[in-house]
Amino acid sequence: MLTAEQLIAAQKANIETIFGLTQKAFEGVEKLVELNVQATKAALSESANSTQALLSVKDAQELLALQANLMQPLAEKTVAYSRHLYDIASGTTAEFGKAAEAQASDTQKKFLAVVDNASKNAPAGSETAVAVMKSAVSAANNAMESVQKAVKQATEMAEANFNTVTASAVNATKTAAKKR
Repeated sequence: MLTAEQLIAAQKANIETIFGLTQKAFEGVEKLVELNVQATKAALSESANSTQALLSVKDAQELLALQANLMQPLAEKTVAYSRHLYDIASGTTAEFGKAAEAQASDTQKKFLAVVDNASKNAPAGSETAVAVMKSAVSAANNAMESVQKAVKQATEMAEANFNTVTASAVNATKTAAKKR
């Protein structure tokens, strides 16, 4: 059975984990706010420059050329912003994932210690029940490891797809700008 000291230690570890995750969440929000402030400053500056350029246009052909020249950087900046946003989100998510894995591993070790302790103190003749319990715990651990591997693979695949879509969007914008 668990002692009062073990329960207190577990609660303390849980609180430390919660505060650590809260800190990571705030760091992610800070990065997001910083990204948006930078993007807003850049957009305001570019808007002023674009307005000045539009006011100096003399004919329709010059207007079309100016419009084409403005669209290419806009698409690239949108892609860069999306990429940075994705990096912030995936970094924060990775931190939460690491904490969850560590917590699950720690809980698993503690549970196995309880099972081992219970099996040592089990009455004679209960070896079969103890073996079944250990087998179930082992199967659950294997299932959890499989799920974690699948999640990592899905995350890697999603990131690869995101990179492919991003590259395709940039290439499509460049191709469209060249055609004009």
